[in-house]
Amino acid sequence: MSEQGADQTMTTIAILGTGNVARALAGTLHDAGNEVIVGSRAPQRTATDWAGYGVRVTDLPHAAGSAELVINATPGHASVEVLTGLAAELTDKVLVDIANATEFDSDGFASALLYPGSSLAEEIQRALPLVHVVKSLNTMHESVMADPAKLAVPPSAFLSGNDAGAKKTVGGLLAELGWSPEWITDLGGVETARGPEAFVLMVGGLVRALGPVPFGMAIAR
Repeated sequence: MSEQGADQTMTTIAILGTGNVARALAGTLHDAGNEVIVGSRAPQRTATDWAGYGVRVTDLPHAAGSAELVINATPGHASVEVLTGLAAELTDKVLVDIANATEFDSDGFASALLYPGSSLAEEIQRALPLVHVVKSLNTMHESVMADPAKLAVPPSAFLSGNDAGAKKTVGGLLAELGWSPEWITDLGGVETARGPEAFVLMVGGLVRALGPVPFGMAIAR
């Protein structure tokens, strides 16, 4: 990731997906000194929607192939299929998976996990063994991802992945998004993503109880 000061270097980051999560991350990462490329299935149609963000919008293969670090912000139910189609472009790269793969209830909230007994991160890693998958940032509202200090209680961000170097890289990404080191917990291998991914099943109940306010998981200690 980029470093502040005279030795600052630019990292090229691809965000695959164009929804609210991508928008929440793109501006902050650009302002931190990175080149940000947004990957879209329909780049010509969506490019005008990104005017003013300081990012480049292109198709998914070009975005993934041009970046040093890739963020999966595609819909979780389609992530494995989409990313498998980008295997060549993603080989030997760090992939930050922030998606949740679920079924939905009539109100649009997660009602069941698509990969019970596993996790989306594990399924991506299984499908793409040459990619360094790290699960993170999936236990909070998208507005908290790039502004964790906005909450009254510091939230927690988790890292799940098999490669220590990849997790260190993602830790640098989180720092650029405003995460203090003490708010970040390395859970271990990619199989530990099962716990954080299950948090999404609480979201519907929390929204009904608290209202539509930003929140995230926090570990008290």
